[in-house]
Amino acid sequence: MVHSSSSIAHPSSIPSQIFSSAEHLSNKLLSDRPSLIIGSVAVAILTILLLEQTIYRAKKAHLPGSTWTIPIIGKFFDSLNPTLEGYKRQWASGELSALSVFHIFIVMASTNEYTRKILNSPAYAEPCLVYSAKQVLCPENWVFLNGKEHVDYRRTLNSLFTRKALAVYLEVQDSIARHHFALWLKTAKESNGSPQSIMHTTRYLNMHTSLRVFCGEHIPEDAITVISDNYWKITLALELVNFPLALPGTKIWGAIQSRKVALRHLEEAARRSKEYIANGGEVRCMIDQWVKDIQDAREKAMMEGSAKMPREFTDHEMGLVILSFLFASQDAMSSGVIYAFQHLADHPEILAKVREEQKVARGADYAKPLTLEMVDNMPYLKAVIKESLRLKPPVTMVPYKTTKAFPISSSYTVPANSMVIPSLYPSLHDPNVYEDPHLFLPDRWLDPNSTANTNPKHYLVFGAGPHRCIGVEYTNINMACVMGNAAVLMDWEHLKTNDSEEVQMIAT
Repeated sequence: MVHSSSSIAHPSSIPSQIFSSAEHLSNKLLSDRPSLIIGSVAVAILTILLLEQTIYRAKKAHLPGSTWTIPIIGKFFDSLNPTLEGYKRQWASGELSALSVFHIFIVMASTNEYTRKILNSPAYAEPCLVYSAKQVLCPENWVFLNGKEHVDYRRTLNSLFTRKALAVYLEVQDSIARHHFALWLKTAKESNGSPQSIMHTTRYLNMHTSLRVFCGEHIPEDAITVISDNYWKITLALELVNFPLALPGTKIWGAIQSRKVALRHLEEAARRSKEYIANGGEVRCMIDQWVKDIQDAREKAMMEGSAKMPREFTDHEMGLVILSFLFASQDAMSSGVIYAFQHLADHPEILAKVREEQKVARGADYAKPLTLEMVDNMPYLKAVIKESLRLKPPVTMVPYKTTKAFPISSSYTVPANSMVIPSLYPSLHDPNVYEDPHLFLPDRWLDPNSTANTNPKHYLVFGAGPHRCIGVEYTNINMACVMGNAAVLMDWEHLKTNDSEEVQMIAT
């Protein structure tokens, strides 16, 4: 049978039809490709954002805080420029409250109960320094230790803060305070009494004191100036919000260069101290005390025939410890001293009482160096210092990180790898413990039966738990030395401005 060509397709034409259809489809897909890509990206972004919100809300559970978090950044802008008023609003929102910054889930505690629980729960949480901290302070620094290693290291360092050691340090503190006050008075005379900011002069006084107490004459004067001039770079690099890479020109890069310079001088001071003590030198500073303690322990072990010898510390390890002490004290101590000057200037009747006590405790002989026995007889000055630190605490909160799920209350568990923040400020301003908490009232500490004295757990200026400040007595004695000498050697006034009562928060 013969079929006509019109009714049956020729075999050679079939592939061409298929290719033509495929080409048409391909062209259509190519023309629609931008729309498909945009649509796919949009779906992916939406999925990620929804996942972010879902995770945030699941972690937050019933805690007070924003119902939704700002995508990706969270409360970044609030953390970039923190204010005390902003923190007060957060604390007022609940005993525990939640927020998020760049996917970091944060639980903030406002009550004394939860704050102390965080500070005393090393099994669940550890101090959380900022991302740049290990780059700046060195990852091998003892401040990054936890558990038994931290306890053993701290036990060694406790011997540096005995009463005998503090008496040696006080001689240095007294001498340097007098030296700086003479410079302040000279500057005031040369400026015809015009108002001068004391922030930077106080910071230098504190740095000079710290380095001379820590390192004695083992560190040269020009090195103290260099370290002091550059230390602010370290403070800035340890802010909570910072560019994370140590590239030239960044804050972290500048801080690392400053640390290298400081550490070089501190290591050299440790080397010189070892040589000095080995040659029979007397203890004149903190490093000397440390080296002498090791020498004495070694000699005792040898005399007793003990196989267990005391641990030896390298110059680098000692330098890192001194660097950590500077980190812990410089900004906090400077803040404490500056506010003490302000509080006494604003309350001349309290300053008058301080001066009267100084006259009695020192026998009106103000040229005679301060001793611990004199400081022991200054209860009113101690109350002034304690109240000043309570009213304007140098540290308002301390970030911690949960190492595992932390059942902080019967109804809420902080997720692992979250930031949990014990807040010190609310406890120090609790009206149930401190009547008129916003007022500067040193007398509240003179009555042993006052609510302030009968509730010592609320006085969290120095923290609590295994990481409580190791230098509590050192701080109190140094402030007594500075403010006691200032009271009898100088007169000062506070020129009030619109910003005088504003508290500048530096989140480090």
